[in-house]
Amino acid sequence: MAGSSSGFVAGLTAVALATVGVLAFQASATVPAGLAKPRTGDAPGVSTSKAPRDRKEPGALPDGSGTGQRVVYSVDDDRVWLVGESSKVKRTYRVTPGSVDPLPGLYTVTSRSNATTGTDGSAIEHVVRFATVDSVTIGFSTVVRAASAPPDPALKTGGIRESKAEGDAMWDFATIGRPVVVIP
Repeated sequence: MAGSSSGFVAGLTAVALATVGVLAFQASATVPAGLAKPRTGDAPGVSTSKAPRDRKEPGALPDGSGTGQRVVYSVDDDRVWLVGESSKVKRTYRVTPGSVDPLPGLYTVTSRSNATTGTDGSAIEHVVRFATVDSVTIGFSTVVRAASAPPDPALKTGGIRESKAEGDAMWDFATIGRPVVVIP
């Protein structure tokens, strides 16, 4: 009797694994094309070259950062703009990037987590993810509690760190599907 029970369990396990595989394929096949990859060719008003910045007003929204409601992130300036209706800047602030930068282009917010642990071992909150580069997830987050040991300098991290107040503002603004424009 033991032999038939183990065969039955093995059969059920095989069917379950096959079902999960089919569902995973279907899910990946139905993801909108622009959710995980930059789209610069079909993004009107988004420039992948560095636009001149206003020297008198370094926090001014750069030209070539798109239109409409969006998050704008400058890799070179380590600055974020939360842009509301009519391209009005709701908030701008400096950030501390991880060791891996996203390429310039148009992305969308693909997932969010209220609280988790970052790749550097730190407790983080208000995680807003929008890109992946070489298997490293890129997103905005706030450190709640730093890791007890300093991170390995060779560790590839994609966390773009914000202060608590800025992380709260990003969390409220950058919902799933919100455009994120990355500029040089």
